[in-house]
Formats: sequence, structure tokens, C-alpha cells
Amino acid sequence: MKNLKIFVDCHVFDGSPQGTASYIKGLYQELIKDQNKTFYFASYTGNLESIFGNNNNVHYLQYSSKSKYLRLLVDIPGLIKKNNIDYAHFQYIVPPVKKCKYIVTIHDVLFLDFPRYFPFAYKISKKILFKWSAKKADIVLTVSEYSKSRIQDHFKIENIEVTPNAIEAVFFEEFDKKAVTEANKVNYGLTNYFLYVSRWEKRKNHLLLLKVFVENKFYDQFHLVFVGDNSITNTTYKSYFKTLPNKIKDKIVILNKVNFDELLNLIRGASLSIYPSIAEGFGIPPLETAAAHIPTICSNTTAMSDFDFFQNSLFDPFDEKDLKYKIIAGLNPQNLSAISKAIKDKYNWRIAASVLVKAINDNQNHSI
Repeated sequence: MKNLKIFVDCHVFDGSPQGTASYIKGLYQELIKDQNKTFYFASYTGNLESIFGNNNNVHYLQYSSKSKYLRLLVDIPGLIKKNNIDYAHFQYIVPPVKKCKYIVTIHDVLFLDFPRYFPFAYKISKKILFKWSAKKADIVLTVSEYSKSRIQDHFKIENIEVTPNAIEAVFFEEFDKKAVTEANKVNYGLTNYFLYVSRWEKRKNHLLLLKVFVENKFYDQFHLVFVGDNSITNTTYKSYFKTLPNKIKDKIVILNKVNFDELLNLIRGASLSIYPSIAEGFGIPPLETAAAHIPTICSNTTAMSDFDFFQNSLFDPFDEKDLKYKIIAGLNPQNLSAISKAIKDKYNWRIAASVLVKAINDNQNHSI
């Protein structure tokens, strides 16, 4: 079998950090270990060499434009043709001009199952583009069994492989709890606090968590810390927050911009990590906190229903009483080491990479 040439669209590294970038990084840091394959990573400004290193089987390409239309219509087809690429891997949307075999990862189709949380134009355009891309691709990937079943149902596509996200090794490392606590106290004035890591969208359910925090007076002992970018304004949250007295508002901390080291310290110092999101295609944050042996409670819906190792720490994200009782129970955790080990065994990039390699091999055999 010839040495395969695999092109990877890395334009997501040109912007602010996001889940698709973590997916590409983890998956291909594992795949490039295979010297029988040659990899071509393309972006406009992303510092890809610092991510994937200087290896004989890795090449870096640059797009001539930041425009997504020119990238898909001109840059990518040209680079694929010039470098005689065998397979090209994209996230969500593939180029219309096909110069080689396509791999596409569609991480979720939540906008079809939970339309009330997404703008109308977004729903229409993404449905058309995602379905068209899935039909055009030779290999379709997603990140969870939940997303696989929903893509199959909506797009009527059977052959979908699951390349699950994984948790970075740093979250499993031992750390000095006393030093972390002191750093968070100095940097943020935080000692005892609940933590929710997520960008701001209505489906992320920040309001429910705030209400439970306030109505059960958890503010007497804890701060509530929200970490994440404000991608969609949550007006109902803001309206409720405005009604609160200042003594409670002072116990709510919102951090929109933190770097990775700051986030890691915030995770390691938390008294309890809470993940009340209503809908996720995967759900990485609760796995990261649990990997670090932080007491974690998590929503039991969509892809998160697969997190069976959380057992009684799963809750109904529509039920305030359930969340209240799970918070109380979560403050007296058990089996933190066992949960961390289960996550490490189940969600690692070696497994995801092996799924993609098998899919490519099967595709090649079917083409012969």
C-alpha cells in the first residue's frame, strides 16, 4: 500500500481557541506517529509547527486568504491538486470542488434537535451545508454515539464512525492543592467555589444553576464561578441577576478570558464542578474536571448520558430540586480516582486515531 498523503484543514487555529481545534490537535498528534503517512496541515496564520512539531512526514501549507469562501473554492482545491493529496479532512463543511477523497467530522446537529436555541438563518444554512458535506464525503466522522444516531436520523446516512474526543494528559497529573488554592486566592479572591466552564448560550443553562445557587443559599459558603466567552447574550440570566442584592452578586464571578494555565488552576481549586448544559454533542469540561479528581456533577441529557461512570452524580438539567440534591451530595464525593481512571481509559486520542485509520483502510479496500 502506498504512502498516503493526508491534507488537514486547520483554519480553526487562526481564530480564538475552540473545540474543533482541540479535536484536530489531539487526533493528529497521535496520527503523525505513523511514518507510512504524510500529513499536510494548512492554515492562514496559525502557528501549526508549534503544535505538530518538525517531523519528516509533516508539511505546513498556507492559505492565501482569510475568506472562508476563497479558502473552500480556491485555496484548498489548489493545494490538494498541487500536493497530490489522497484524503482531505474537514470539520463540518467540505469544498464544492472535489480533487481527492474527503473526510468530514460533523461534531453535532444540535440545531436540528433543539432549534429554539439557535438563530433561524443558522439552522437553515447549516442543515443544507452539513447534509451536503456528509453526502459528498467518503468518510463521515463524529465524536459521540449520541451525535452519530442524530446525524443518521436527520441526514439518512448509515456509515458514520465515532472518533471520540479525549482529555489532555495534563488534567490527570498530580498537583499541589495548597499552592493552587493560594494562587486562586491571590489572583481572584477565591477559596471555596463552584465552577462552571462553558461559553454563554441559553442551552448551556447558566440561569438554572444561578437560581439553585441563590435560592438554596449556597452563597453563604461558596462563590459561583462562570468561565467562558459570551457568544450569545442570555437576556433571561441578566434579568434575573439584576434582581439580586449586592451581597449575592458579589459571590458571582464571571471570567470571560482566561488562558489555559489560569483555567487549569481554576479547575484544580474548585470545591465542585457543575455542568448543567441541556444539549451537547460531546461535553468535554466535566470530563476534564473529573480527570483532575475534582468532585463533578453533570447533566444526564444528550451525549452526556454516555458518562455512566458518574453514576449518581448525573442530574436532570430541567429539575432544580435534582440539581440541589446533587450539589449537596457532590460536596461529599466518592470514587474520584475510579472516575478519573475510567475517563482516561475510555477517552484518549489513541482510540480515536485507530478508528480513523481503520476507516481509511476500509475505504481504500472498497475502492480497489
